[in-house]
Amino acid sequence: MLTKPRLIRRSARPPDYETPTGLFDTWITPNDLFYVRSHLYTPSISLETWSLRIDGEVQNSFSAKLEDLKKFSVKTLTVTLECAGNGRSFFEPPVAGIQWQKGAVGTARWTGVRLADVLKKAEVTSAGKFVMFNGADEPIGLMPDFVRSLPMEKALHPDTLLVFEMNGEPLPLLHGFPLRLLVPGWEAAYSVKWLTHVRVLDREYDGFFVKTAYRFPKKPVAPGTLVSAADTAPLAGLPVKSILTAPADRADLPLAPTLVRGYAWAGEAEVSRVDVSTDRGATWQPAKLGADRERYAWRAFEYLWTPGGPGHYSILARATDTDGRVQPIVPSWNPSGYLWNVIERVSVNVKAS
Repeated sequence: MLTKPRLIRRSARPPDYETPTGLFDTWITPNDLFYVRSHLYTPSISLETWSLRIDGEVQNSFSAKLEDLKKFSVKTLTVTLECAGNGRSFFEPPVAGIQWQKGAVGTARWTGVRLADVLKKAEVTSAGKFVMFNGADEPIGLMPDFVRSLPMEKALHPDTLLVFEMNGEPLPLLHGFPLRLLVPGWEAAYSVKWLTHVRVLDREYDGFFVKTAYRFPKKPVAPGTLVSAADTAPLAGLPVKSILTAPADRADLPLAPTLVRGYAWAGEAEVSRVDVSTDRGATWQPAKLGADRERYAWRAFEYLWTPGGPGHYSILARATDTDGRVQPIVPSWNPSGYLWNVIERVSVNVKAS
């Protein structure tokens, strides 16, 4: 069984592992520290027998081996991937599902080819409106197959990739070897792993993970409300969000200057500023944003804080993005526990010298 010893095991089979926030100490998340989300059991794949099939509403159906795909123009993007359920454990009342806290997120350099170039070779017909993606992971018993779809506009975006490398190495098995979809700026369930089949459709795919799962209420609902699938819409982009990585929650600190650090991201938008409060939100001070910057990647931030004296403090972080979105004070409750992005908070105790 593949394991991630430094990560938090949320599920053994299928494997789901969360990254402790204290391990986010570099802009790029190392492969062995990158969170893992699996809906089905990890498949066993041999490159000798693996291929990608492209068919459906196209004039030129074909299958491609990995070496065939690498003949297309290769592109590398730095992208933050976040599970839509990251933060689910904080919702009140509680909701079912993997009880992620803050670490179902990570940033990597992904290398692959444009999906648009592959679809161009397939010659999509005028009937093609959506693109379906399926991987080699197979359901057991009554479990639904994990199949996702994209509207054609997003599928043809030049930054939507079929990737085969992660941080300069072949994709690790837990992250989709040998090929996965990468949909920058959208929740990570779109980035299907172990990809084996791309089919162009004339309508949205009607499987469970499109019509029932990964959907959000069309209008705000009271906490605890039951919401029918008809009153929901598919998730897409990510909200603006931040996490604090230092100091740790409930840390004991000396009465001395302390460097507050963290990361902020905003899906398809960019982070424009992060503000920090150490007086329970009465006042806010701008944090310094890190120099590393890519459109779809998180921004590091830091703030040097000198406590006014010993005692208990709450450190808050609030990110704003280039679309003017600001982290909210209260969450948008939903029955699946998606898109938690309230103002970030850790509590610390400052002790007298």
